[in-house]
Amino acid sequence: MDRLRKPFFIAALVLLVLAVLVEVGSPVLLPQKPPDCSALKGTKPCQAPPPGLPEDCLPLHKSVCEGEGVEMGDVLRTQQENPPTPGMGIPYLALVDGLLLLTLALMGASLLIPERVHGRVQGLATLIGSVVALLTGIGLLFAAIGLLITMVSLVCAAPFGTIAYLAVWGFFNRGGAAGTLGLLMTFKLAAGVCLVLAHQRFLQNKGLVLLYLTSLLANAVVSFLHGMVPGILVSITDAVGAIIVAILGLIWAVLLLVGALVSIVKVLRLKRVATA
Repeated sequence: MDRLRKPFFIAALVLLVLAVLVEVGSPVLLPQKPPDCSALKGTKPCQAPPPGLPEDCLPLHKSVCEGEGVEMGDVLRTQQENPPTPGMGIPYLALVDGLLLLTLALMGASLLIPERVHGRVQGLATLIGSVVALLTGIGLLFAAIGLLITMVSLVCAAPFGTIAYLAVWGFFNRGGAAGTLGLLMTFKLAAGVCLVLAHQRFLQNKGLVLLYLTSLLANAVVSFLHGMVPGILVSITDAVGAIIVAILGLIWAVLLLVGALVSIVKVLRLKRVATA
């Protein structure tokens, strides 16, 4: 029972690699194809929605009915001038999951590298990875905050700001995002099971367990925010989810950075003692 079951550990690593690849590639996998709302062009204000109108077009119909000055022709014209805008929440998950993958990969490196060398390499690799994650996370956080402010400002600036928001961010591929988040959660849960099967002592590593739970929490938060509002506002809550995930990633990057510095200092002290 004290031996590491390598096949299960390798399977956990592969599952996490797949999760990170899906997260990074999600903007390509989930194109923002807006629904066909052309049936609204000939409708009169406040008349019943045309039969067969996509559900995502109902908020636009309501906006026209309430006299916000939003014209369907203007929305379609603005859409043609702006490329589709994918969500941010799912790609941002790679910030947390990348740190989890790095931690597990360094544990797996102990199977190939001698223990004396591994102790030095682990601290240095963790230091580099945490610094990269910290700098990346700061940039992503400010990008998400800036986008959120832009979207909220446009929504509140009727009618022309509302037209721009509806055209660029008003239609979110919520079904595709839900399927992707479900797949990611399956990968992560399966990776957790494989880790327990590989060695029960992984459960005793509090840092690893908390980082793994943070990954699951981030996944659940993005999924919850996607489903809590009407489709027209999902882009806004998606940006909120991206901000939350970025903050979680920054917290873990700082913790790993501190741990790496402590590890490096200990190695240097031992080296001094050995050479004294």
